[in-house]
Amino acid sequence: MLLPCLFLSGQKKQVCFTFDDMPFVYYGITDTVIQKTLMHKLVTSLTVNKIPAIGFVNEKKLYDNDSLNRFQLSLIREWIENGLELGNHTFSHPDYNTMSFKDYSSDVIKGEIQTRKLLEANGKKLIYFRHPFLHVGDNKEKADSLENFLTERGYTVAPVTIDNEDYLFALAYHRAKAGNDTLLMKRIGSDYIDYMERKVKYFEHESIALFGNNIRQILLIHASELNADYTDLLAAMFRRNNYEFISLGEALKDEAYKTPVTVYGKWGISWIDKWALSRGKKGDFFSDDPQSPDYISKLAE
Repeated sequence: MLLPCLFLSGQKKQVCFTFDDMPFVYYGITDTVIQKTLMHKLVTSLTVNKIPAIGFVNEKKLYDNDSLNRFQLSLIREWIENGLELGNHTFSHPDYNTMSFKDYSSDVIKGEIQTRKLLEANGKKLIYFRHPFLHVGDNKEKADSLENFLTERGYTVAPVTIDNEDYLFALAYHRAKAGNDTLLMKRIGSDYIDYMERKVKYFEHESIALFGNNIRQILLIHASELNADYTDLLAAMFRRNNYEFISLGEALKDEAYKTPVTVYGKWGISWIDKWALSRGKKGDFFSDDPQSPDYISKLAE
């Protein structure tokens, strides 16, 4: 009985960092100097830690009404010119659960224009799509319609295995920073790294239970003030847990990503959870999922 445990603990672990809602989630910050500083800090952390991350763009953020905002575009350009990847996250971040396929697909197409241009200018192609809210379709017909559409347009879906509530920590952190509460900021940052480590271990456990090994994981986080300040420590946490950083393309080579999803609902959850539900797993299988601290939820209200 010891051999399987030794084998699993000695496996090489790999993770892809993906960032949603590019160019940034500002939480009301309008100062372009601060915005540029935050993007530069995030890009520098990823570069120094040799993390081949991908960011998923909501192109609505690149416009002021109908006029292209050259400054916001420059932030995306800094990202890609530092060797990082970009993908489509729709134009306006709509919820597929609440709109028609026709309207949603139009938003997908509208959301690829500037991103495609930037990628092509840097010798790359637009390949990946990430669903807002991780909502892929709440029934088979709707999910199949979108999947077929994305395939026809040449997209590869970017799934998520390590799902989490980093956005709650990010909003709480922003509010603490706006109030110049440095002690609270440090508490939030420390608890964030601890929470993320527990999330990583939870999804490792689920992966091993489903597949017999820890698959190549795909982490979802957001381009935020919190992650600009804490990506170094987040990277250190992953290294402490014996992870190396890989691209999305490398992650998707794992055979686990060919596992079919046969259940549908309004949820936006990890693909590991979807695979578990598709295999008939019940409530007890998910019972140890770490939750955000109560004070974080209250600060983010």
